[in-house]
Amino acid sequence: MLRSLEIRDLLIIDRLDLAFQPGLNVLTGETGAGKSILLDALGFVLGWRGRAELVRAGADQGEVTAVFDLLPGHAARTVLADAGIVAEDELILRRINTADGRKTAWVNDRRASGEVLRALSDTLVELHGQHDDRGLLNPRGHRQILDAFAGVDVAPVRTAWTALATARRAKIRAQEALEAAKVEEDYLRHAVEELDKLSPEPGEEAALDARRRAMQAAQKIRTDIARAHTALSDQGAEAALVDALRWLEGAAGRADGRLEGAIAALGRVLVELDEAQSGVEDCLSALDFNPVELEQLEERLFAIRALARKHNVLADALDGFAETLRKRLAVIDDGAGNLAGLDATLHAAETTYRRQAEALSSARKAAAKRLDAAMGAELAPLKMERAVFSTAISASDAGPEGADEVSFTVATNPGAPAGPLNKIASGGELSRFLLALKVCLSGNTPGLTMIFDEIDRGVGGATADAVGRRLAALAETAQVLVVTHSPQVAALGAHHWRVEKKVAKGMTTSTVTPLTPDHRIEEIARMLAGDTITPAARDAARALLGA
Repeated sequence: MLRSLEIRDLLIIDRLDLAFQPGLNVLTGETGAGKSILLDALGFVLGWRGRAELVRAGADQGEVTAVFDLLPGHAARTVLADAGIVAEDELILRRINTADGRKTAWVNDRRASGEVLRALSDTLVELHGQHDDRGLLNPRGHRQILDAFAGVDVAPVRTAWTALATARRAKIRAQEALEAAKVEEDYLRHAVEELDKLSPEPGEEAALDARRRAMQAAQKIRTDIARAHTALSDQGAEAALVDALRWLEGAAGRADGRLEGAIAALGRVLVELDEAQSGVEDCLSALDFNPVELEQLEERLFAIRALARKHNVLADALDGFAETLRKRLAVIDDGAGNLAGLDATLHAAETTYRRQAEALSSARKAAAKRLDAAMGAELAPLKMERAVFSTAISASDAGPEGADEVSFTVATNPGAPAGPLNKIASGGELSRFLLALKVCLSGNTPGLTMIFDEIDRGVGGATADAVGRRLAALAETAQVLVVTHSPQVAALGAHHWRVEKKVAKGMTTSTVTPLTPDHRIEEIARMLAGDTITPAARDAARALLGA
């Protein structure tokens, strides 16, 4: 409930303190007295977008403070918690506007953004202005009105729709990725098969190259080494040394020991010669190769190098490159399975959404019947007992709020065909339809302050009295503020303020005065008679107030 509103230096208001009450609060005054400025001030502190120039001429800044009482469980408490602000039973909103246009806001002495103010506003105040019934003319808003009356929770459908949309996008992305991958599938399969068949290993190219060089070099040096081997063998040096040793040993007995040194040296030479022969033989064995082996070695070496050039990688990187291609190919091979999984997820999401949407549709259809009956009961006291209000529900494209299209139709006279509100109802009738809807919806908005700005326009007499009585009935369960030019509506208010404009010392200001019972008589008499208040007007005012 809005408990108080303090305004400082805003437009033509220099200082104003208003203490509102539960029930029906009415504000009256001449046209142009400043009633709309009060709504501008309240909208400013609630973060609404409105006039750009708000600061009173000559003032450094304008300031508005609004105090609300919060019931336990009030929706504003959730907004405060989300904003990191401690919720108390009293909520104080304060906002200033400097002369250069800078705006600063506080919520319970904590700095707050305009976004937080607007989120709080949605839970605190509902404004129905002079042209608010245009919302009734827009069928896109009818579904929200029906949902509010039904008290349905659309969140499960929104959640299911989000999951469905996500599943659809995931499948589309997977299909596109699979199709893109399939473009290079032939290349990948051929390349992987080719690499797997060759199966190159890191370091293999260098080893093959070294072996090939050695085999090529062996062809050039083996002949000389073979000749050396022949020269050292028993057909060459070895035979000659053996003969020389045999001859010396035969003569040694007759040489008086003079050959012992030579014989010993020849023995050592034969030992060294044997080692030399072994080394030469080992070398010859190492240089032995099969020409077919060289041909096979060169074939593999050249194949490895050709693949490396083909794929523009180093020969030693072919093994890792092959693994990369295998992974890319696995994406294609697994794609069908992944797509099947995504299809299953999509099917489950479609089933969940359809079930939630059907349940919501059933709740809406049941609520539509209740709303039609409730509207019929409310329209009768508003002097529209012959009007027939009907809620039509038809199938529409699926979306986050279900698959229903909701539209309100009316027939204002017996036998007349039903049609859209904007084609059937007059301005005064539209206002009464809106009021009837608000009465029907009032039980779903505890703790909400409802403001009606000239909701009674276009009606008078008994009809205006009926409007006032429905506003009074609405105020029994919610705080209602009404800006009105209707004396019948004003007379039914539990609390009454007069808004008037005054000029003092060349300065125009707007003031708001709470009215005593006697002052109410004068104000309602003025509303009845105009500038000249007659005794008859006062009597009529007393009659209205006493009714």
